[in-house]
Amino acid sequence: MYRWLILSMIAYLLAHWAYLSTDSTTLPDWARADLIIDLGIWNRQTGLGYTFSSSTVFKLPNGANRSPDCAWIQRERWEALTPEQRRKFPPIVPDFVIELRSATDDLEMLRSKMGEYRDVGVQLGWLINPQQQQVEIYCQGQEVVVRNLPTELSAENLLPGFRLRLPRYL
Repeated sequence: MYRWLILSMIAYLLAHWAYLSTDSTTLPDWARADLIIDLGIWNRQTGLGYTFSSSTVFKLPNGANRSPDCAWIQRERWEALTPEQRRKFPPIVPDFVIELRSATDDLEMLRSKMGEYRDVGVQLGWLINPQQQQVEIYCQGQEVVVRNLPTELSAENLLPGFRLRLPRYL
């Protein structure tokens, strides 16, 4: 228990190092790092899958190569890939993705990307939009749901027990 707490604190401090050493007023890279940390901590506790950052490029069934800010894949699906498939551009659709809009991101391009994720089989996607203080929720087979100023998001059906507290991202 204490080891987890210490590791969490170290990860938190490392993620905020760049932010603390600058005077930027926009969401810096630590915000994306925090998303990965939050999802990663939950995943380590449950052991249900694998968490990925934007450095992982997924080869989607439509031929596109995409790298969401944060992604998660169920353990059984990831482990069904060969070691060779896991090494480069894994030919797999994430189960869950998060995109965090930066000040320079084009909203329509992000919406298109989220729609593409849903169309190729991503079960759940969250587009966090700090500029408009809202989150767009993309679920497989459903219309997009927009939530204004949410304080927390949950993905109980897919990620049991995972809750993302949003005030620091909005």
